[in-house]
Order: sequence, then C-alpha cells, then structure tokens
Amino acid sequence: MSDARTPAESEVMEPTFWRKNGWAARVIKNEEDDGWAVEIRKQGISEPVLISPWVMGRDKKNPKPFDATAFATFVKTASEVLDRSARQRDQALTRKLSIAWEGRWYEVRLQIVADEYEPHAVLSAIDDAGETVAKHHVPVSFKFTRDIANEWVRGGFGEP
Repeated sequence: MSDARTPAESEVMEPTFWRKNGWAARVIKNEEDDGWAVEIRKQGISEPVLISPWVMGRDKKNPKPFDATAFATFVKTASEVLDRSARQRDQALTRKLSIAWEGRWYEVRLQIVADEYEPHAVLSAIDDAGETVAKHHVPVSFKFTRDIANEWVRGGFGEP
C-alpha cells in the first residue's frame, strides 16, 4: 500500500527539524546573541508564525534536540498566535453600536469584507434575542455613525 501524503506533507523528526500535521519547527542560529532559536511555520503561510528562544544542549554549544513535548508546545503556542491575530483582524474590520428602539436592544454592526476583487461592507442588526433582523451589503465607504444607525433602526432596517 502506498503512502497518500505528498513529500511536502511527510513527517520529519530530526534533532533540529520537525514537520508534522502541517507544522514545521526548525532550530536556527539566534542572530541577536550566541544562542539558538526555533522558527515555527504553518504550511501555506510564507512567514514564520513564531520565533522563540531555544536552549543549548549539554555541551553548551549546540542546540538541544527536539522532542515530542517541545514540538507540541511550540505548535500550541503558534496556533494561539494565529487565533489571536485572526481575532484582532476581525475586530479591526468590525464596528458595533448598541441601539435601543421600542423597548428592544439591537446591536448594529458594520463588517468590512476585504475582498481583493469586490471589497464591500455588511450592515446588520441583531436583536436582544440574538436573531439577525436585517442584513444589507453597503459600500466600504459607508458612513457608520450612531445617528445613521439610529435612523436605520427607527426606519425599519430598510435598504440604507
């Protein structure tokens, strides 16, 4: 039976280079001092996700070899870095306002969709029960202010 993985996806577990499950960790010379660092990369991402100091081996000259625990720890940390970065990017592209109208609260959101070919924004309203009551595509240049959000809610969530 042949292995279905491509060479780029094959597992490698060498003393200073591990590749497994789409992640790669490589020991590199730390350019800032005489020590070592670990560069963590995720398949499909051109830049390293994380660069972290790495410890010297017993000879106090060469890097300590990788082991499964160290690799798993680096992958977990790098995954958290990617998750945090994605959350920050999403937060930067979303603006929210809370609007009260006729005894109900609405969260009005403007979500920028940074599409390479058709950038746009989505204006939506979510009621206090968590239901989306309106959703419209608007230009990225849509002016999102409290006054405009209030007017949109009070006007019945029509096409802005």
